[in-house]
Amino acid sequence: MEQKTMIAFFITAIVSCFIGAMLTIAVAKRGLSSPRDNDSMERHQPATSESGETKEKSASGGLIQVSEETIKEEGIKVNVAAPGRLQVTATFPGEIAINPDRMAHITPRMGGIVIEVRKNLGDKVSAGDVMAVMESKELAVAKANYLATMKRLELATSNFVRFESLWQKAAVPEKQYLEIKTAREEGEIEKNSAEQKLRALGFTENLLQRLPKEPAYSLSRYEITAPFDGTVIQKHITLGEMLKDDTAAFVVADLSSVWANVYVHPRELPNIINGQKAVIATGNGVPNVQGRVEYVEPIVGDNTRSAIARVVLDNPDGKLRPGLFVTAKISVENIDVPVVVPKTALKNIENKTVAFIRKEGGFEPNIVKTGRADNSRVEIVSGLKEGELFASEGSFILKAEAGKNDASAEH
Repeated sequence: MEQKTMIAFFITAIVSCFIGAMLTIAVAKRGLSSPRDNDSMERHQPATSESGETKEKSASGGLIQVSEETIKEEGIKVNVAAPGRLQVTATFPGEIAINPDRMAHITPRMGGIVIEVRKNLGDKVSAGDVMAVMESKELAVAKANYLATMKRLELATSNFVRFESLWQKAAVPEKQYLEIKTAREEGEIEKNSAEQKLRALGFTENLLQRLPKEPAYSLSRYEITAPFDGTVIQKHITLGEMLKDDTAAFVVADLSSVWANVYVHPRELPNIINGQKAVIATGNGVPNVQGRVEYVEPIVGDNTRSAIARVVLDNPDGKLRPGLFVTAKISVENIDVPVVVPKTALKNIENKTVAFIRKEGGFEPNIVKTGRADNSRVEIVSGLKEGELFASEGSFILKAEAGKNDASAEH
């Protein structure tokens, strides 16, 4: 009896397993799902409108309620969307260079021995500052000759005045008078010749007037002076050195004005002309500097395969150091567009560009499509129409409020 009971139990278990398997196959064929699965599918299925179109949740959200008092307190500015003009720019690489018009290679006017060096690399100099002192045999000879001709001219002039008075009284023969007059004129010629030689050596009128009062030991002293205000950027002079008249003892540059040599590819050359505005950026913590294109090279370089557009820049604080690599943005075109807004009016929400349109009771964030842009403004292709009011400043506050609304909706 017990054996029959066990056999019946096993037969019942086998039949139950078979029925369960058949039910599973039937459910799979009919695509049936459990109530739990149906609930999950309903939660993930997009909502549809009566027309059957799928509704996609906008990244911009709904109306952001903002009172007039809050608008004033937070400094939110509202403007009217209107047409405008964009300045399209092109970007080029470049390099800061010394302005050659403000750089001088200082050479002595004559050879000599260096007895004093007063300026070193990096020193600031003003026009007329003594940079070094030399002893020159050539200068001593030129000064002595000038002083001698002055004395001879004084004597010849004195004789001429005395003999002219006697000749007018017929006390001396005319021949003797003419000889004295000729000697005076020759003395003037010699004196002028000696003076011109000193002027060629750098003597000014003031130095010539002081020369007769100088002590004899200073006749060979020659001072090398700065031609203009600037900075010593090279030095090739040492104490006791013998310098020739073609030696560049110093190189002085006025770095308050520098060049930005901008390298322009041949395909961009037709768009670059003199007078265009340029913004130069170094990317080294130095503020951007504005200038204008002053010159465009007519020749394309063999090595760089580009032409140089020169931008002259003011550099009063010396932060634009020659040799720095820069980026130049040059305004190449002006374009009129139907709707243009400042970049400050646009914000990114859920990876979409949004403008905040003024509505009754607040602002409505609206997704916009942008087009061309310049440094401060951008074209709106769609999402904001001409004549609509929008938040031009303070949109970051509205973005924060939109985020609060989204967070509240989730809870």
